[in-house]
Amino acid sequence: MTRTPPLSLMYPLMAYDLDHLTAFGEVVRELSLERLYMGQSVLVDTHHAFAHLAGRGIRVPVGTSVALTALRHPLDAAIQARSLALLTGADVVAGYSTGDPAFVTALRGAPYASPRTAVAEYLTVVRRLLDGELVDFQGRYVRVDEGLPQVPHPPVSLGVGVLRPRMAYTAGQVADVAITLLTPATHLRDQIVPALARGAASRDRAVPGVTSIVPCAVRKPGRDPRRLAFAAHELHLGGEHYAAMLRSAGLGVDAADPWAGAGVLVDSGVFAYGTPDELADRLTGYGEAGATEIALSCAGVLLTEGLDAALADVRAIVGAMQDRAVRRADEGPGFCTSSHPELS
Repeated sequence: MTRTPPLSLMYPLMAYDLDHLTAFGEVVRELSLERLYMGQSVLVDTHHAFAHLAGRGIRVPVGTSVALTALRHPLDAAIQARSLALLTGADVVAGYSTGDPAFVTALRGAPYASPRTAVAEYLTVVRRLLDGELVDFQGRYVRVDEGLPQVPHPPVSLGVGVLRPRMAYTAGQVADVAITLLTPATHLRDQIVPALARGAASRDRAVPGVTSIVPCAVRKPGRDPRRLAFAAHELHLGGEHYAAMLRSAGLGVDAADPWAGAGVLVDSGVFAYGTPDELADRLTGYGEAGATEIALSCAGVLLTEGLDAALADVRAIVGAMQDRAVRRADEGPGFCTSSHPELS
């Protein structure tokens, strides 16, 4: 039975222009999207930026995709995540990643010898703190002997940024959500989702959901999709951890040549480019591969053509997904839409 995953929106920049961010929040509310995601920001902190939106009356569900563990003790991470749930009045996805080893070294003096252990310890402690436990935890990377005063709040789901099966296995053990970026649908289906299931089974817990952040742009005259992909993902393509993931999925990406890598993203469809209907096909494929949520990222258009053009693409893609859901719902019980009102 085919299912259309709920759609969310990725704000693909570090927050600094809060009117800019507000426009994204307004579109999430306008289109009844699942939530607004944003990654780590060292300009206006991501949590502060989301709190600002709530203060402006845009109280949409939000998620971090992802915050970096080296920047924040798990106690503070739990406080920040719970604060967003209280301020927005909605459930929060608090996603974390260890980040680039060089950045970790700059903060800690050495990289994590085991990023998987670091993530597992971090999420374990954050979850126990959010659940109201007095935590005495002395791990390899995390130490805490403290608890949090408890107040009622909307749920907080914990996420892990996932590129390859080993981290997916760890996410299956400790996370509620695995968050992917630049992940081919075949890699998701064949490697990430099975590893999540194995990790979850090892702890006798539910398999985490999968939020796939999918870079996309609508085909229009004068647009060069390779240029859009490069503008959005030059830094990712120049990072060996992303290049290695893409190579393991069968794509010939070399971190030393991000421009060639951008062409590979376009040719393979990892950077989704086409008509709104063609993009709806691509996004539906992620649902068939195991994604339980899709976050649209129109970073390439945003960076090359500006805010209005990027949000016009978002509206066109969401409209095509809505039309597809309605058509398939008319086909009968063999097709199941999400519980989202705009997709059912």
